[in-house]
Amino acid sequence: MSRIGKQPIVIPQGVDIKVEGNLVTVKGPNGELSRSVHKDMIIEMDNGEIAVKRPSEDKFHRSLHGLTRTLINNMVEGVTKGFQKSLDLVGVGYRAAKQGNKLVLTVGYSHPVEIEPKKGIEIEVPAATKIIVKGADKEAVGALAANIREVRPPEPYKGKGIKYENERIRRKVGKAGSKKK
Repeated sequence: MSRIGKQPIVIPQGVDIKVEGNLVTVKGPNGELSRSVHKDMIIEMDNGEIAVKRPSEDKFHRSLHGLTRTLINNMVEGVTKGFQKSLDLVGVGYRAAKQGNKLVLTVGYSHPVEIEPKKGIEIEVPAATKIIVKGADKEAVGALAANIREVRPPEPYKGKGIKYENERIRRKVGKAGSKKK
C-alpha cells in the first residue's frame, strides 16, 4: 500500500467536508475549495478523519492513491492555514508596487508589467523588492508565483531577475578576456 495514501487526514475544528460522488468540497475559515478526484478512488469519512482507499492493486490505482490523498490534504491545509510563496527582485531599478488589486512590476522593460491575481489569491508587497503571494489553493498560489517569476527569470551571470526567496542561482563566470603574451 502507498505510504502516503494509507495515512488518514485529520479534519481540524471549523472545517466542513462534503463528498458527493467524485467531487470533494472543503469549507473552512480561509474559504472554500472544490476538486474533482478520480471516480475509482474511494473516500471514506468517519469520526473526524478521512481515509482514501483504492479499489485494486493495479499500477494505475496505486499511482492515484497517494495523489488523491495529498490533494485532499492540501485542500484541508489551505482552508485552515493557507499557503504562501515569497519572491525577491534582484537588480538595479527593479521594483514592485501594488495598484489596487494589481501587481505592477518595473523590471527593465520599456513598460511596466501588470499582473492581476485571480479570485482567492492575494498579493502583498511589503518592500519594493519583495512580493508575497498568499491563498488557500496551493496550486493557484504556485502558478501565480511562477507567472510572476517568468516575467524576468534570474540570469546566471549577474543574478538579476525575479527569484524565489530561498532559490539559489547557479552563477557562471563571464568572459575570461584576452591575455597578451
